[in-house]
Amino acid sequence: MQLTRHLDANARLVSLIEPLALRDGYSQTGLPGVQVLRASCDVARGPHIYEPSLMIIAQGSKLAFLGPRTMEYGAGHYLIQALPVPFECETFALPDAPLLGVSVAIDRVQLGELVLAMGLAPGRHIPAQTPESMTSVVLDDDMRGCVERLLSCLHDPLECQILGPARVRELLFVALRGPQADVLRALVEKQGQFARVAASISHLHAHYTEPLNVETLAGCANMSVSTFHEHFKRSTLLSPVQYLKRLRLLKAQTLLVAEGLGVAQVAHRVGYQSTSQFSREYKRYFERSPGDERAA
Repeated sequence: MQLTRHLDANARLVSLIEPLALRDGYSQTGLPGVQVLRASCDVARGPHIYEPSLMIIAQGSKLAFLGPRTMEYGAGHYLIQALPVPFECETFALPDAPLLGVSVAIDRVQLGELVLAMGLAPGRHIPAQTPESMTSVVLDDDMRGCVERLLSCLHDPLECQILGPARVRELLFVALRGPQADVLRALVEKQGQFARVAASISHLHAHYTEPLNVETLAGCANMSVSTFHEHFKRSTLLSPVQYLKRLRLLKAQTLLVAEGLGVAQVAHRVGYQSTSQFSREYKRYFERSPGDERAA
């Protein structure tokens, strides 16, 4: 009985997403920060990076690989991505049952306002352990209702404009009352280590094309170099140097695929001084050369 109810509920989400996701990949909606996702066939495991977001899957499934961890999030689950951490992802879908989902960006300002409004005063809810930056959560009835209301408003431009921001706020509110609320609270606890690492990552994303060192990033986090290195690796499962390298390579892939720039030009744009070093590291990470990527 319960399984039938969940299948019916997933079918409702599918019917709301399908008219909005007319092509494979991510599609913007009328609401900033909200995108729908479609995949009509399996997508092999490969490197990705997502901005902080909630990813709700209505049909199909994904496997996320982050360091030694493997997380499945399929129909009836949502993924909390608190930090933009490079990871690998594999997608499972069929032509007659494509993967369908919706991604909602996490606005840290709005999240902080909600934490205060809910009486979750800074300093009182910092987890004893550094929370995991990526977690898979079961889609309960409260969250499912929020997602349905958000998707419904996207079908009406006026409703989307007037009620859309409130629907996103409601979604974050429910997530803050869910089983993985700690990681969202930690993201805005300014005195907490997790939020400090998040600040350093924001700086890194804004300046990844420039020469960067661990001392600069530790300063952004207001930590000593040794403390910063420890908490950065605990939060992202990468050292700061590894993170910077992977971010540059993922940005390079976008430039090669979307803009068709030359290999040397791309290497320079993402902060590499040596084209040959860039090509070696690109092939090691993506298992094909940047020249092959560009040609494909």
